[in-house]
Amino acid sequence: MRRLPLFLWTLALLPAMAAAREPLSLQSAMQRAREHSREVTAAQLRAQAAGEQLRRARDSRWPTVTLEETYIRTDSPAEVFALTLNQERFSLQQLMSSDPNRPEALDTAVTRLELAVPLYTGGELSGRIAQAASFAEAATRSASWAADTAALQAAQAYVALAQASEYASLLERARDTVAGHVALARAYVEQGMLVRSELLRAEVELSRVEDLLAEARGRVEVASANLSFRLGADQGLQWDLKPLGDPPAVTGDVGEWLAAASTRPDVAAARAMQRAVALEEQVRRAALRPRVALVARSDWVDDTLFGSHGDSTSLVAVARWRVLDAGADRAAARAARLEAEAAAEDVERFAEGVALEVRQAFEEARTEWQRHRTAQRALEAAVESERITRERFASGVVKMLDLLDASTARREAETRELVARARAIEAALRLAVASGKPPEAVLQ
Repeated sequence: MRRLPLFLWTLALLPAMAAAREPLSLQSAMQRAREHSREVTAAQLRAQAAGEQLRRARDSRWPTVTLEETYIRTDSPAEVFALTLNQERFSLQQLMSSDPNRPEALDTAVTRLELAVPLYTGGELSGRIAQAASFAEAATRSASWAADTAALQAAQAYVALAQASEYASLLERARDTVAGHVALARAYVEQGMLVRSELLRAEVELSRVEDLLAEARGRVEVASANLSFRLGADQGLQWDLKPLGDPPAVTGDVGEWLAAASTRPDVAAARAMQRAVALEEQVRRAALRPRVALVARSDWVDDTLFGSHGDSTSLVAVARWRVLDAGADRAAARAARLEAEAAAEDVERFAEGVALEVRQAFEEARTEWQRHRTAQRALEAAVESERITRERFASGVVKMLDLLDASTARREAETRELVARARAIEAALRLAVASGKPPEAVLQ
Protein backbone atom coordinates (compact mmCIF):
# COMPACT_ATOMS: atom_id res chain seq x y z
CA MET A 1 0.00 0.00 0.00
CA ARG A 2 2.90 2.38 0.68
CA ARG A 3 4.13 1.87 -2.86
CA LEU A 4 0.71 2.61 -4.37
CA PRO A 5 1.19 6.44 -4.65
CA LEU A 6 4.54 5.90 -6.38
CA PHE A 7 2.88 3.46 -8.75
CA LEU A 8 0.13 5.96 -9.55
CA TRP A 9 2.66 8.72 -10.18
CA THR A 10 4.53 6.40 -12.53
CA LEU A 11 1.33 5.70 -14.46
CA ALA A 12 0.63 9.43 -14.69
CA LEU A 13 4.11 10.13 -16.07
CA LEU A 14 4.06 7.32 -18.62
CA PRO A 15 2.42 9.42 -21.40
CA ALA A 16 4.97 12.23 -20.98
CA MET A 17 7.85 9.73 -20.86
CA ALA A 18 6.56 8.00 -23.96
CA ALA A 19 6.17 11.32 -25.80
CA ALA A 20 9.74 12.27 -24.86
CA ARG A 21 11.09 9.00 -26.31
CA GLU A 22 9.12 9.17 -29.54
CA PRO A 23 10.89 10.68 -32.56
CA LEU A 24 9.63 14.17 -33.33
CA SER A 25 9.60 15.34 -36.92
CA LEU A 26 9.57 18.96 -38.03
CA GLN A 27 6.00 18.67 -39.31
CA SER A 28 4.72 17.08 -36.11
CA ALA A 29 6.42 19.78 -34.05
CA MET A 30 4.58 22.49 -35.99
CA GLN A 31 1.29 20.62 -35.68
CA ARG A 32 1.77 20.22 -31.94
CA ALA A 33 2.48 23.94 -31.60
CA ARG A 34 -0.77 24.71 -33.43
CA GLU A 35 -2.68 22.52 -31.00
CA HIS A 36 -0.99 23.17 -27.65
CA SER A 37 0.83 26.52 -27.64
CA ARG A 38 -0.71 29.06 -25.28
CA GLU A 39 -0.67 31.94 -27.74
CA VAL A 40 -2.78 29.92 -30.17
CA THR A 41 -5.18 28.95 -27.41
CA ALA A 42 -5.50 32.59 -26.32
CA ALA A 43 -6.12 33.73 -29.90
CA GLN A 44 -8.77 31.05 -30.41
CA LEU A 45 -10.51 32.11 -27.19
CA ARG A 46 -10.52 35.73 -28.39
CA ALA A 47 -12.05 34.58 -31.67
CA GLN A 48 -14.77 32.72 -29.78
CA ALA A 49 -15.40 35.80 -27.64
CA ALA A 50 -15.71 37.94 -30.78
CA GLY A 51 -18.19 35.42 -32.17
CA GLU A 52 -20.29 35.72 -29.02
CA GLN A 53 -20.19 39.50 -29.31
CA LEU A 54 -21.48 39.17 -32.88
CA ARG A 55 -24.31 36.96 -31.65
CA ARG A 56 -25.09 39.52 -28.95
CA ALA A 57 -25.22 42.32 -31.53
CA ARG A 58 -27.55 40.35 -33.79
CA ASP A 59 -29.83 39.45 -30.91
CA SER A 60 -30.25 43.12 -30.04
CA ARG A 61 -32.62 43.45 -33.03
CA TRP A 62 -35.16 41.14 -31.43
CA PRO A 63 -37.74 42.04 -28.78
CA THR A 64 -36.69 41.91 -25.15
CA VAL A 65 -38.92 40.60 -22.38
CA THR A 66 -38.38 41.83 -18.83
CA LEU A 67 -39.97 40.59 -15.63
CA GLU A 68 -39.80 43.03 -12.72
CA GLU A 69 -41.07 42.82 -9.16
CA THR A 70 -41.36 46.02 -7.08
CA TYR A 71 -42.38 46.33 -3.43
CA ILE A 72 -43.61 49.67 -2.08
CA ARG A 73 -44.65 50.74 1.41
CA THR A 74 -45.80 54.33 1.54
CA ASP A 75 -48.15 56.70 3.37
CA SER A 76 -48.01 59.40 0.67
CA PRO A 77 -51.67 60.43 0.12
CA ALA A 78 -51.46 60.57 -3.68
CA GLU A 79 -49.57 57.30 -3.96
CA VAL A 80 -51.78 55.48 -1.48
CA PHE A 81 -54.84 56.61 -3.45
CA ALA A 82 -53.35 55.53 -6.83
CA LEU A 83 -51.96 52.23 -5.55
CA THR A 84 -55.28 51.37 -3.91
CA LEU A 85 -56.96 51.90 -7.26
CA ASN A 86 -54.33 49.75 -8.99
CA GLN A 87 -54.89 46.98 -6.44
CA GLU A 88 -58.59 47.27 -7.30
CA ARG A 89 -59.41 47.60 -3.60
CA PHE A 90 -60.72 51.18 -3.70
CA SER A 91 -63.85 51.79 -1.61
CA LEU A 92 -65.74 55.08 -1.60
CA GLN A 93 -67.16 54.37 1.85
CA GLN A 94 -63.67 53.76 3.24
CA LEU A 95 -62.45 56.96 1.63
CA MET A 96 -65.28 58.97 3.17
CA SER A 97 -64.75 57.46 6.61
CA SER A 98 -61.00 58.10 6.72
CA ASP A 99 -58.78 61.14 6.45
CA PRO A 100 -57.39 61.11 2.88
CA ASN A 101 -54.68 63.58 3.90
CA ARG A 102 -53.25 61.19 6.48
CA PRO A 103 -53.74 57.67 5.17
CA GLU A 104 -52.31 54.60 6.80
CA ALA A 105 -49.18 53.10 5.23
CA LEU A 106 -50.03 50.85 2.31
CA ASP A 107 -48.07 47.76 1.21
CA THR A 108 -48.02 47.23 -2.53
CA ALA A 109 -46.24 44.71 -4.75
CA VAL A 110 -46.15 45.34 -8.50
CA THR A 111 -45.30 42.50 -10.90
CA ARG A 112 -44.54 43.88 -14.37
CA LEU A 113 -43.99 41.91 -17.57
CA GLU A 114 -42.67 44.19 -20.31
CA LEU A 115 -42.03 43.59 -24.00
CA ALA A 116 -39.87 46.15 -25.85
CA VAL A 117 -39.41 46.12 -29.63
CA PRO A 118 -36.94 48.49 -31.36
CA LEU A 119 -38.60 49.62 -34.59
CA TYR A 120 -36.08 52.14 -35.92
CA THR A 121 -32.68 53.19 -34.52
CA GLY A 122 -31.35 55.36 -37.32
CA GLY A 123 -28.88 52.69 -38.47
CA GLU A 124 -27.16 52.21 -35.11
CA LEU A 125 -28.15 48.54 -34.71
CA SER A 126 -27.17 47.59 -38.26
CA GLY A 127 -23.89 49.45 -37.83
CA ARG A 128 -23.08 47.70 -34.55
CA ILE A 129 -23.89 44.33 -36.10
CA ALA A 130 -21.61 45.03 -39.06
CA GLN A 131 -18.89 46.18 -36.69
CA ALA A 132 -19.22 43.02 -34.61
CA ALA A 133 -18.99 40.92 -37.79
CA SER A 134 -15.79 42.72 -38.77
CA PHE A 135 -14.34 42.27 -35.29
CA ALA A 136 -15.20 38.56 -35.41
CA GLU A 137 -13.53 38.21 -38.80
CA ALA A 138 -10.46 40.04 -37.54
CA ALA A 139 -10.25 37.79 -34.49
CA THR A 140 -10.58 34.66 -36.64
CA ARG A 141 -7.85 35.89 -38.99
CA SER A 142 -5.66 36.77 -36.02
CA ALA A 143 -6.12 33.27 -34.61
CA SER A 144 -5.01 31.82 -37.95
CA TRP A 145 -1.98 34.11 -37.96
CA ALA A 146 -1.17 33.15 -34.37
CA ALA A 147 -1.25 29.48 -35.37
CA ASP A 148 1.11 30.08 -38.30
CA THR A 149 3.42 32.16 -36.11
CA ALA A 150 3.43 29.52 -33.38
CA ALA A 151 4.20 26.83 -35.95
CA LEU A 152 7.06 28.94 -37.31
CA GLN A 153 8.49 29.53 -33.84
CA ALA A 154 8.24 25.82 -33.06
CA ALA A 155 9.96 25.01 -36.36
CA GLN A 156 12.75 27.46 -35.56
CA ALA A 157 13.15 25.92 -32.12
CA TYR A 158 13.17 22.46 -33.71
CA VAL A 159 15.85 23.48 -36.21
CA ALA A 160 17.91 25.08 -33.43
CA LEU A 161 17.76 21.92 -31.32
CA ALA A 162 18.50 19.66 -34.28
CA GLN A 163 21.42 21.89 -35.23
CA ALA A 164 22.77 21.91 -31.66
CA SER A 165 22.41 18.13 -31.35
CA GLU A 166 24.07 17.48 -34.71
CA TYR A 167 26.85 19.90 -33.83
CA ALA A 168 27.43 18.10 -30.53
CA SER A 169 27.57 14.76 -32.40
CA LEU A 170 29.99 16.30 -34.88
CA LEU A 171 32.24 17.42 -32.03
CA GLU A 172 32.06 13.98 -30.44
CA ARG A 173 33.30 12.42 -33.66
CA ALA A 174 35.96 15.12 -33.96
CA ARG A 175 37.07 14.46 -30.38
CA ASP A 176 37.38 10.76 -31.11
CA THR A 177 39.35 11.49 -34.26
CA VAL A 178 41.73 13.87 -32.51
CA ALA A 179 42.07 11.44 -29.60
CA GLY A 180 43.11 8.78 -32.13
CA HIS A 181 45.67 11.22 -33.53
CA VAL A 182 46.99 11.87 -30.02
CA ALA A 183 47.32 8.15 -29.30
CA LEU A 184 49.13 7.62 -32.60
CA ALA A 185 51.43 10.58 -31.97
CA ARG A 186 52.22 9.30 -28.47
CA ALA A 187 53.15 5.92 -29.91
CA TYR A 188 55.37 7.57 -32.56
CA VAL A 189 57.08 9.71 -29.89
CA GLU A 190 57.81 6.63 -27.79
CA GLN A 191 59.36 5.00 -30.87
CA GLY A 192 61.40 8.12 -31.63
CA MET A 193 59.61 8.66 -34.94
CA LEU A 194 58.01 11.97 -33.96
CA VAL A 195 59.14 15.01 -31.99
CA ARG A 196 57.34 15.70 -28.70
CA SER A 197 56.20 19.19 -29.81
CA GLU A 198 53.82 17.64 -32.33
CA LEU A 199 52.35 15.42 -29.61
CA LEU A 200 51.81 18.48 -27.41
CA ARG A 201 50.14 20.27 -30.31
CA ALA A 202 47.77 17.34 -30.77
CA GLU A 203 46.95 17.30 -27.04
CA VAL A 204 46.19 21.05 -27.15
CA GLU A 205 43.82 20.46 -30.06
CA LEU A 206 42.11 17.63 -28.14
CA SER A 207 41.54 19.92 -25.14
CA ARG A 208 40.08 22.60 -27.38
CA VAL A 209 37.65 20.15 -28.98
CA GLU A 210 36.58 18.85 -25.56
CA ASP A 211 35.84 22.43 -24.44
CA LEU A 212 33.74 23.00 -27.54
CA LEU A 213 31.90 19.74 -26.90
CA ALA A 214 31.04 20.71 -23.31
CA GLU A 215 29.68 24.05 -24.53
CA ALA A 216 27.69 22.36 -27.30
CA ARG A 217 26.04 19.97 -24.86
CA GLY A 218 24.92 22.91 -22.74
CA ARG A 219 23.37 24.53 -25.82
CA VAL A 220 21.50 21.31 -26.52
CA GLU A 221 19.87 21.47 -23.09
CA VAL A 222 18.80 25.10 -23.58
CA ALA A 223 17.52 24.41 -27.10
CA SER A 224 15.55 21.41 -25.83
CA ALA A 225 13.87 23.54 -23.14
CA ASN A 226 13.07 26.21 -25.74
CA LEU A 227 11.42 23.63 -28.01
CA SER A 228 9.34 22.33 -25.11
CA PHE A 229 8.29 25.90 -24.34
CA ARG A 230 7.19 26.46 -27.93
CA LEU A 231 5.24 23.20 -27.92
CA GLY A 232 3.49 23.92 -24.62
CA ALA A 233 5.19 20.92 -22.98
CA ASP A 234 7.23 20.37 -19.85
CA GLN A 235 10.62 22.03 -20.32
CA GLY A 236 12.32 19.03 -18.72
CA LEU A 237 11.42 16.72 -21.62
CA GLN A 238 14.16 15.44 -23.88
CA TRP A 239 13.19 15.18 -27.54
CA ASP A 240 14.41 12.57 -29.98
CA LEU A 241 14.50 14.55 -33.21
CA LYS A 242 14.81 13.35 -36.72
CA PRO A 243 17.91 14.79 -38.42
CA LEU A 244 17.55 17.85 -40.60
CA GLY A 245 17.19 17.10 -44.28
CA ASP A 246 18.27 19.23 -47.18
CA PRO A 247 16.61 22.65 -47.32
CA PRO A 248 13.74 23.09 -49.78
CA ALA A 249 14.57 24.95 -52.95
CA VAL A 250 12.98 28.36 -53.44
CA THR A 251 10.92 28.16 -56.61
CA GLY A 252 9.17 30.82 -58.63
CA ASP A 253 9.86 34.52 -58.71
CA VAL A 254 9.17 37.15 -56.08
CA GLY A 255 5.94 38.18 -57.82
CA GLU A 256 4.30 34.86 -57.00
CA TRP A 257 5.18 35.21 -53.32
CA LEU A 258 3.96 38.81 -53.27
CA ALA A 259 0.63 37.74 -54.76
CA ALA A 260 0.19 35.17 -51.99
CA ALA A 261 1.01 37.80 -49.35
CA SER A 262 -2.10 39.82 -50.22
CA THR A 263 -4.20 37.25 -48.33
CA ARG A 264 -1.90 37.00 -45.31
CA PRO A 265 -4.04 36.46 -42.19
CA ASP A 266 -2.71 39.43 -40.24
CA VAL A 267 -3.22 41.73 -43.24
CA ALA A 268 -6.77 40.42 -43.63
CA ALA A 269 -7.32 40.99 -39.90
CA ALA A 270 -6.08 44.57 -40.20
CA ARG A 271 -8.42 45.24 -43.11
CA ALA A 272 -11.35 43.81 -41.15
CA MET A 273 -10.52 46.07 -38.21
CA GLN A 274 -10.31 49.03 -40.59
CA ARG A 275 -13.81 48.23 -41.86
CA ALA A 276 -15.06 48.16 -38.29
CA VAL A 277 -13.52 51.58 -37.64
CA ALA A 278 -15.11 52.96 -40.82
CA LEU A 279 -18.55 51.81 -39.64
CA GLU A 280 -18.23 53.96 -36.52
CA GLU A 281 -19.23 57.02 -38.53
CA GLN A 282 -22.55 55.35 -39.43
CA VAL A 283 -23.14 54.52 -35.78
CA ARG A 284 -22.38 58.08 -34.69
CA ARG A 285 -24.67 59.59 -37.33
CA ALA A 286 -27.53 57.45 -36.03
CA ALA A 287 -27.81 59.88 -33.12
CA LEU A 288 -28.93 62.55 -35.61
CA ARG A 289 -32.01 60.52 -36.57
CA PRO A 290 -35.14 59.69 -34.56
CA ARG A 291 -35.59 56.42 -32.72
CA VAL A 292 -38.85 54.55 -32.54
CA ALA A 293 -39.74 51.72 -30.18
CA LEU A 294 -42.87 49.86 -29.10
CA VAL A 295 -43.40 48.86 -25.48
CA ALA A 296 -46.14 46.55 -24.22
CA ARG A 297 -46.51 45.76 -20.54
CA SER A 298 -48.80 44.01 -18.12
CA ASP A 299 -48.93 44.89 -14.41
CA TRP A 300 -50.26 42.77 -11.55
CA VAL A 301 -50.72 44.76 -8.33
CA ASP A 302 -51.45 43.32 -4.90
CA ASP A 303 -50.53 43.79 -1.26
CA THR A 304 -48.33 40.64 -1.37
CA LEU A 305 -45.39 39.74 -3.58
CA PHE A 306 -46.37 38.26 -6.95
CA GLY A 307 -50.03 38.79 -6.17
CA SER A 308 -52.57 39.45 -8.91
CA HIS A 309 -55.59 41.09 -7.26
CA GLY A 310 -55.35 44.05 -9.63
CA ASP A 311 -54.13 43.92 -13.24
CA SER A 312 -53.70 46.31 -16.14
CA THR A 313 -52.21 46.36 -19.64
CA SER A 314 -50.49 49.19 -21.51
CA LEU A 315 -49.24 49.61 -25.08
CA VAL A 316 -46.83 52.51 -25.65
CA ALA A 317 -45.23 53.74 -28.85
CA VAL A 318 -42.16 55.92 -28.22
CA ALA A 319 -40.46 58.22 -30.73
CA ARG A 320 -37.38 60.09 -29.56
CA TRP A 321 -35.35 62.63 -31.48
CA ARG A 322 -32.63 64.75 -30.00
CA VAL A 323 -33.13 68.01 -31.86
CA LEU A 324 -30.34 70.12 -30.37
CA ASP A 325 -27.03 68.99 -28.86
CA ALA A 326 -24.76 71.94 -29.75
CA GLY A 327 -23.16 69.92 -32.60
CA ALA A 328 -21.72 67.17 -30.39
CA ASP A 329 -23.13 64.30 -32.48
CA ARG A 330 -21.94 65.79 -35.75
CA ALA A 331 -18.49 66.35 -34.28
CA ALA A 332 -18.41 62.73 -33.14
CA ALA A 333 -19.36 61.56 -36.66
CA ARG A 334 -16.63 63.72 -38.23
CA ALA A 335 -14.08 62.41 -35.75
CA ALA A 336 -15.09 58.84 -36.59
CA ARG A 337 -14.64 59.55 -40.31
CA LEU A 338 -11.16 60.98 -39.74
CA GLU A 339 -10.21 58.00 -37.57
CA ALA A 340 -11.36 55.71 -40.36
CA GLU A 341 -9.23 57.56 -42.90
CA ALA A 342 -6.22 57.34 -40.58
CA ALA A 343 -6.84 53.61 -40.07
CA ALA A 344 -6.98 53.12 -43.84
CA GLU A 345 -3.60 54.81 -44.20
CA ASP A 346 -2.15 52.62 -41.46
CA VAL A 347 -3.44 49.46 -43.13
CA GLU A 348 -2.03 50.43 -46.52
CA ARG A 349 1.34 51.20 -44.95
CA PHE A 350 1.21 47.86 -43.16
CA ALA A 351 0.46 46.08 -46.45
CA GLU A 352 3.40 47.84 -48.10
CA GLY A 353 5.60 46.78 -45.19
CA VAL A 354 4.47 43.19 -45.66
CA ALA A 355 5.44 43.38 -49.34
CA LEU A 356 8.89 44.63 -48.33
CA GLU A 357 9.13 41.82 -45.79
CA VAL A 358 8.30 39.25 -48.49
CA ARG A 359 10.95 40.65 -50.82
CA GLN A 360 13.55 40.49 -48.07
CA ALA A 361 12.53 36.97 -47.04
CA PHE A 362 12.62 35.81 -50.67
CA GLU A 363 16.15 37.10 -51.21
CA GLU A 364 17.33 35.65 -47.89
CA ALA A 365 15.83 32.24 -48.66
CA ARG A 366 17.40 32.15 -52.12
CA THR A 367 20.77 33.31 -50.78
CA GLU A 368 20.80 30.81 -47.93
CA TRP A 369 19.93 27.98 -50.30
CA GLN A 370 22.89 28.94 -52.52
CA ARG A 371 25.16 29.16 -49.49
CA HIS A 372 24.20 25.65 -48.50
CA ARG A 373 25.09 24.37 -51.96
CA THR A 374 28.48 26.07 -51.66
CA ALA A 375 29.00 24.66 -48.15
CA GLN A 376 28.23 21.15 -49.44
CA ARG A 377 30.92 21.43 -52.11
CA ALA A 378 33.39 22.80 -49.57
CA LEU A 379 32.65 19.87 -47.25
CA GLU A 380 33.26 17.37 -50.03
CA ALA A 381 36.60 19.03 -50.73
CA ALA A 382 37.54 19.03 -47.02
CA VAL A 383 36.71 15.32 -46.65
CA GLU A 384 38.81 14.44 -49.66
CA SER A 385 41.66 16.65 -48.42
CA GLU A 386 41.64 14.92 -45.03
CA ARG A 387 41.70 11.50 -46.70
CA ILE A 388 44.70 12.42 -48.83
CA THR A 389 46.52 13.97 -45.86
CA ARG A 390 45.90 10.87 -43.75
CA GLU A 391 47.37 8.64 -46.45
CA ARG A 392 50.37 10.92 -46.84
CA PHE A 393 50.90 10.98 -43.07
CA ALA A 394 50.82 7.19 -42.96
CA SER A 395 53.51 7.24 -45.67
CA GLY A 396 55.59 9.70 -43.66
CA VAL A 397 55.32 12.47 -46.23
CA VAL A 398 53.55 15.07 -44.03
CA LYS A 399 53.70 15.92 -40.35
CA MET A 400 51.17 15.35 -37.59
CA LEU A 401 50.38 19.06 -37.58
CA ASP A 402 49.29 18.81 -41.22
CA LEU A 403 46.95 15.96 -40.34
CA LEU A 404 45.50 17.96 -37.43
CA ASP A 405 44.99 20.96 -39.70
CA ALA A 406 43.18 18.78 -42.24
CA SER A 407 40.92 17.33 -39.52
CA THR A 408 40.21 20.82 -38.20
CA ALA A 409 39.40 22.04 -41.71
CA ARG A 410 36.96 19.16 -42.17
CA ARG A 411 35.26 19.90 -38.85
CA GLU A 412 34.93 23.56 -39.76
CA ALA A 413 33.51 22.61 -43.16
CA GLU A 414 31.01 20.28 -41.49
CA THR A 415 30.05 23.08 -39.13
CA ARG A 416 29.56 25.53 -41.98
CA GLU A 417 27.45 23.02 -43.88
CA LEU A 418 25.30 22.37 -40.79
CA VAL A 419 24.82 26.08 -40.11
CA ALA A 420 24.05 26.78 -43.77
CA ARG A 421 21.54 23.92 -43.89
CA ALA A 422 19.75 25.12 -40.74
CA ARG A 423 19.68 28.73 -41.91
CA ALA A 424 18.37 27.75 -45.33
CA ILE A 425 15.53 25.74 -43.78
CA GLU A 426 14.63 28.60 -41.43
CA ALA A 427 14.75 31.11 -44.31
CA ALA A 428 12.37 28.97 -46.37
CA LEU A 429 9.97 28.69 -43.43
CA ARG A 430 10.08 32.44 -42.82
CA LEU A 431 9.40 33.09 -46.49
CA ALA A 432 6.32 30.88 -46.39
CA VAL A 433 4.88 32.65 -43.35
CA ALA A 434 5.79 36.11 -44.66
CA SER A 435 3.88 35.38 -47.87
CA GLY A 436 0.78 34.21 -46.02
CA LYS A 437 1.35 30.47 -46.43
CA PRO A 438 1.57 27.97 -43.57
CA PRO A 439 5.22 27.05 -42.89
CA GLU A 440 4.42 23.42 -43.63
CA ALA A 441 3.79 24.38 -47.27
CA VAL A 442 7.49 24.66 -48.17
CA LEU A 443 8.23 21.21 -46.75
CA GLN A 444 5.63 19.37 -48.83
